[in-house]
Amino acid sequence: MRVAMIGTGYVGLVSGACFSEFGVDVVCVDKDRNKIESLDKGIMPIFEPGLEDLVANNVKAGRLSFTTDLRQAVSGADAVFICVGTPTEPGGGHADLSYVYGAAREIAEALDGYCVIVNKSTVPVDTGKEVTRVICETRPDADFDVVSNPEFLREGSAINDFMRPDRVVIGTQSERARDVMRNLYRPLFLIETPILFTQRQTAELIKYAANTFLATKITFINEISDLCEKVGADVQDVAKGIGLDGRIGSKFLHSGPGYGGSCFPKDTLALVNTARDMGAPLRIVEAVVDINDKRKKQMAQRVIAACDGSVEGKTIAVLGVTFKPNTDDMRDSPSLDILPALQKAGATIQAFDPEGMGEARELLNDIKWCENTYAPMEGADALVIITEWNAFRGLDFERVKSLLKNPILVDLRNIYNPNDMAAAGMDYHCLGRPTSKSE
Repeated sequence: MRVAMIGTGYVGLVSGACFSEFGVDVVCVDKDRNKIESLDKGIMPIFEPGLEDLVANNVKAGRLSFTTDLRQAVSGADAVFICVGTPTEPGGGHADLSYVYGAAREIAEALDGYCVIVNKSTVPVDTGKEVTRVICETRPDADFDVVSNPEFLREGSAINDFMRPDRVVIGTQSERARDVMRNLYRPLFLIETPILFTQRQTAELIKYAANTFLATKITFINEISDLCEKVGADVQDVAKGIGLDGRIGSKFLHSGPGYGGSCFPKDTLALVNTARDMGAPLRIVEAVVDINDKRKKQMAQRVIAACDGSVEGKTIAVLGVTFKPNTDDMRDSPSLDILPALQKAGATIQAFDPEGMGEARELLNDIKWCENTYAPMEGADALVIITEWNAFRGLDFERVKSLLKNPILVDLRNIYNPNDMAAAGMDYHCLGRPTSKSE
């Protein structure tokens, strides 16, 4: 089979590389010539564990290629995947679908036979209907079907998520399109992956509903974390106690500084606005969005409180700035709220992140970027962990104390045990857990 992926961002590049690993002939298209030239040289535009090797192996095998020529890529393709960005519109919460519709018009002009047009970008309900209209308007003679096939890739584990997914959702009522999609996903049928065929609108909504539900779980445990601090309970034990209930599950019940990334912030906003437009407001999701925005802003106050109520003239060491580990993605990361707020309060920031500093330099000003885990601590008044990279889970606390002016650790990811930190002589501050200052 032959497939074209329109867009070489996170979804398009990972999906294209994984389809080629299945034996499909894949051409990835992007208008950014510099990105295509870099990919041809084996340089990845994103950090994702295993992606560089996967791309290299399939390019070498002749199953994966990159081009700026959309017409050439679409010609003769069995399926064309739209994998372009759907960011939040400026000044509002709706998804900006201009890239999706622009891709649809270009695809329509290039069609030369029956083809399945697949929306893999995260899009609101009825986007597939509008894509169909755009293609028919552009090419009334086109022979095609539009399918919704949302992605469920977690940054940092995206390849495994594609190769061994919990489920695959395919929205179409065309049997002809179903046959094409079945063939594409045949390797997953063989390992008995649940494949859910449904209406296109249903598939579009499943993606938003899934992300919003997970964002709600995160926000719920964060609010429980605040209550734990008031009553002297331990949020990690609470999460374990409720997570053992099979109806609830343990995933996404980790207290932290609030969700971020490329999906949850924009998808919750888009669903809220879609629901309002349809006259069926989602009050729970509206509250989730509001609580999460406020929580990220509150985290700077946690750091200030740990520093005796003021960071004026103080230096704060920061470990981790990406929204989660194993990615270089800075989109809506809590650090984008926390660090400027600390600077506004008079602090100087010294920071290190294993993968995110390149992008962070474009988004955060006046930060001293350091070359390793311990370098930010030298002469700092306190240490803050924002992202739970594995490299930060086994710190040498004798070395930490020797570098810091004060042994203050604000752990916004709860990766250390309060009793262990007290024994190590650290003034330890975390979220939703009883702590005791060292003597």
